[in-house]
Parts: sequence; structure tokens; C-alpha cells
Amino acid sequence: MNSEISAQQTPSPAHQRPSGVDDATVAATGKLSEALECVERARGHLYSFHQLMGHSDLLLGEAVEALAEAGHEAIAQRIDDDMIGRNIAPGRWTFQLVEEFDDGYWSPLREHDRAVRDELLEGRRHVFEAEMKERRRTHGRSGHEARPSD
Repeated sequence: MNSEISAQQTPSPAHQRPSGVDDATVAATGKLSEALECVERARGHLYSFHQLMGHSDLLLGEAVEALAEAGHEAIAQRIDDDMIGRNIAPGRWTFQLVEEFDDGYWSPLREHDRAVRDELLEGRRHVFEAEMKERRRTHGRSGHEARPSD
């Protein structure tokens, strides 16, 4: 039990700074990680946009059907012809934007992030944040453990 308690008081080796790595390197890799996290959030918004636009197109189809059933066939046809299935960008639906973003930006940035961590931090993630946690937590206090018990 004592070894379990003492293990909780030190960060996991996976989050400790490798020997010989300086503060500037930890800060720079932390900034790269933060940039990737921001891109991850943007990607989530892109997927939300993708799903909202798809759902909107289906709702618009229902509205067109309702207009036709209410006797407004010409109006319904005009909207159907112009808007149902319309591209949101030249030649593209949102799934195509998502794929282009994933392949052209998100995936390469993730590869750079991994390569930098492999080259500079022995593949370790969130070293900057782990060190911040160590500075900010109250050592020895319940709820402030360095890591979960095994």
C-alpha cells in the first residue's frame, strides 16, 4: 500500500521529462501540442457543420414536400431544383471538405506532432502540462495526487 501511495505522488514516467531535455524544448513542444489541440477543436466544429448541413438538407426536403402537399407545387419545385443537394462550395458537399481537411491539414499536423515528440521527448505526450500539474497541485493532499492508483 505504501508503494501505491508513493507512486501516486510522482508523475507517471510517460509524463516525465526525459533526461537532458531543457525548459525551452518542453515549452516549444507544449506549444505545438496546444496548436494541435486547437486544430482538433476546429475539426470538431467542421464535423458539426458537416452534420448540421446534412440534416438541414433533409429538413429542406421535408419542407419542399410539405409545400407541394399544401398546393404550392411551383414554389416547391423552385426550391427543390435550386437548393436540394446543392454544393456548399464549388463542386463540394461538406463530406468532401471534411476529407480534404483531414488529408491535407489535420493528418500532416498530427504526423509532425508525433515526429517532434519522438525526436525530442522520447515519444512522451503532455510533458509541459504534467510539469505544470506538479507545480500547481498540493503535494500530499487528497484529490491532488500526481496520478491514479494502479
